[in-house]
Amino acid sequence: MTGFGDGTRCVHGGTAQPRPDSPFLASPVFGSAFHLGGSVTYGRSDNPTWRALESAIGALDGGECVVFASGMAAISALLRTCAGTIVLPSDGYFLTRQYVQAELPLKVVTAPTSGPWPAFDGVSLVLVETPSNPGLDVCDITALAAEAHAAGALVAVDNTTATPLGQRPLELGADVVVASDTKALAGHSDVVLGHITCRDAALAERLRQSRTLGGSVPGPFETWLAHRGLGTLDLRLTRQAENAAALYAALREHPMITGLRWPGSPSDPAYPLASRQMRRFNGVLTFQLPSVAAVSDFLAASQLVTAATSFGGLHSTADRRAQWGDPVPDGLVRFSAGCEDTADLVADVLAALPKE
Repeated sequence: MTGFGDGTRCVHGGTAQPRPDSPFLASPVFGSAFHLGGSVTYGRSDNPTWRALESAIGALDGGECVVFASGMAAISALLRTCAGTIVLPSDGYFLTRQYVQAELPLKVVTAPTSGPWPAFDGVSLVLVETPSNPGLDVCDITALAAEAHAAGALVAVDNTTATPLGQRPLELGADVVVASDTKALAGHSDVVLGHITCRDAALAERLRQSRTLGGSVPGPFETWLAHRGLGTLDLRLTRQAENAAALYAALREHPMITGLRWPGSPSDPAYPLASRQMRRFNGVLTFQLPSVAAVSDFLAASQLVTAATSFGGLHSTADRRAQWGDPVPDGLVRFSAGCEDTADLVADVLAALPKE
């Protein structure tokens, strides 16, 4: 759907042409075996429900999409296509680094998202996460891709935090986009899903074959839920960004808050670069409270913020990241602003924060 805006493409992406007596919206296809003679033969290799969501996401990302059972299933499938040396962010999602170290015979080099990055000679894949999770640092995708390509390396961008509406890495020079659609894309905290979108159709086919052979296939109902959730991504992202901006403004001078980050604010150190390569911002911000107890007290006192280890959903959530193994201060909170009324959310957060 070229020539349309974000909201229109989210609502109409992946929908079939209308036919008399057919459902207005497609339902999930649950069959595992199909009548032979067509392109769909078996439920582990193909499903019309996957194709519909892949069409919608691929159009937003600008490439060929393959959906997976989770974000980690998508990342692991991508990493299994690699040989030799890969470069990973030292401050990105920690399970990516843990998976490679535990499961894959690859040489790993790590570097912080904001750099400096190592030389890419002999590297097969550079995986970046921008904005990073949970630190929300940003890297220059275009410059990094040019440097990596000159050395013969592919560049993949974990776009989970930004979403396809917030950032289009393939247009900025990346070869691959990978994301956990469990977060903002599905957006209702009721599904686990992931995807990879490739500039190169041959690489997409390799990943599709890896999905079939490895069995990391998404369930049709979960796929349908994500497609339904995608329809409101534009609306949700707008409210979430409004709430994040209001919270950032309210928390900047709070005596108990340090290390406040949100790349959408002109006051954030990542803003100059983020504002150039991101199309719009989201609802994820981070800050530090003085202690574990202070985080617990904050969550216990809030009426609207739920303790949950995810982000991008309708409901505002907060997650103390150190408890899961992230190498961050004990009091660092990843806060996901939801779709509550802005005034209500700001008032609730300010009332719940410890005073001393």
